[in-house]
Amino acid sequence: MKSVQIGGLVSFTTIDYPGKLAAVLFLVGCPLRCAYCSNPHLLTPHDGEYDPERVLDWLQSRVGKLEAVVFSGGEALMQGDAAIEYMRRVREIGFKIGLHTNGFYPDTLRRAADLIDWIGLDFKAMREKYPDLTGQHIAYDNMIKSLDVWLATGKDFEVRITCDPRFIDKSDLIKIAEILNERGVSNIAIQKYIPHFEDVTHKTDSASREQFFNDGAMREKINSMFQSVTWRE
Repeated sequence: MKSVQIGGLVSFTTIDYPGKLAAVLFLVGCPLRCAYCSNPHLLTPHDGEYDPERVLDWLQSRVGKLEAVVFSGGEALMQGDAAIEYMRRVREIGFKIGLHTNGFYPDTLRRAADLIDWIGLDFKAMREKYPDLTGQHIAYDNMIKSLDVWLATGKDFEVRITCDPRFIDKSDLIKIAEILNERGVSNIAIQKYIPHFEDVTHKTDSASREQFFNDGAMREKINSMFQSVTWRE
């Protein structure tokens, strides 16, 4: 089995695993090509810049200082068994395991579920808009399958919606909230779209990005559906 390929590392974060002091490992490779991707250098599978064994040695030195390690990307589960085995080794050191995922690999998530303590799952848009946003026609259905896989575990998680006005409007956001509420989701995060790599023909403006956060009635309606709603402005 090929070893895990790590393309980036954040040594300390308080925001990537709610309530935990964590490090983040960014694994290379992703099946999606999202228009707003903030890590395009991690999309294509390639040899990682970080030696996995040296990263484990470093993590050993962080025992007692950090509580968790978050696997992000790219899409960490694209590395399949290599990612799962590395999660196991990190967990054996004594860390909680978090996962940021787009949900494209529900079967891999099911196999890894016993090792993972918390996930942040991306719900990117309504089903009909997923192909334009992600470049994949099966990404929405796979994400819903991953949501159901994780709901069945009974473990903690957060569903994250990034409000890119090119692919989601306020009515979409309410529909997404209703879908999640109907499936029994408790915690969601609504995130402001930050333009990293917009080109001239696909630009957004401040007003279109702010509209989701300035509508008090909509915020109140969504807040009433869930145990916890985080508005990341």
